[in-house]
Amino acid sequence: MRIDIITVLPELLESPFNHSILKRAQARGLLEVHTHNLRDYTSYKHGQVDDYQFGGGAGMVMMPEPLVNAIEKLQSERAYDEVIFMTPDGELFEQKTANQLSLKQNIIVICGHYKGIDQRIREHFVTKEISIGDYVLSGGELAAAIVVDAVGRLLPGVLNDETSALSDSFQDGLLAPPVYTRPADFRGWKVPDVLLCGDPKKIDAWRHEQSLERTTKRRPGLMQNDDE
Repeated sequence: MRIDIITVLPELLESPFNHSILKRAQARGLLEVHTHNLRDYTSYKHGQVDDYQFGGGAGMVMMPEPLVNAIEKLQSERAYDEVIFMTPDGELFEQKTANQLSLKQNIIVICGHYKGIDQRIREHFVTKEISIGDYVLSGGELAAAIVVDAVGRLLPGVLNDETSALSDSFQDGLLAPPVYTRPADFRGWKVPDVLLCGDPKKIDAWRHEQSLERTTKRRPGLMQNDDE
């Protein structure tokens, strides 16, 4: 998979992709992440990429020309499955979205700033709009990093144990059950006996029961969605 990120702050994305799982994914040739400085695609002086909004009002808007230049340059080099705009009014990012995107080959991600991007870019180039939550960040870079991380770890061969991702929270619509490791008795706090019994069926049943209980208590909305 290749992910191209268009941003005015490429340096902000250096660290998230140079450590841990995503670093390993890139080293193995399973994932490519390229950042593109939007200021390199503007014809305006001093690297200007924003301007006042028509109709007045506070806040600047990212101009269409630099974004079009960047997008069309990338599209001239390869076909893209999605052009994603990170925006607070986009579709809420969920595990199922990450699963779907992990099946794609080439993706462009646009990081918004200021009051957002010119609406004409959204209408003519963007194929998917994503929000990571009902709040506003200073820019789309951190949101883009979250999406890339969530998607990249799902690629075959990225995780040492590929079944690990299948048991993550939300994969089956439920929160993950409690987990324990050695020692079995720590300060008198003991691991549930069922996890030590060696019977996979009993352990699976216990874990499912715990997932249901945890989801009901902490995220009841997920149970309602599952019923629908």
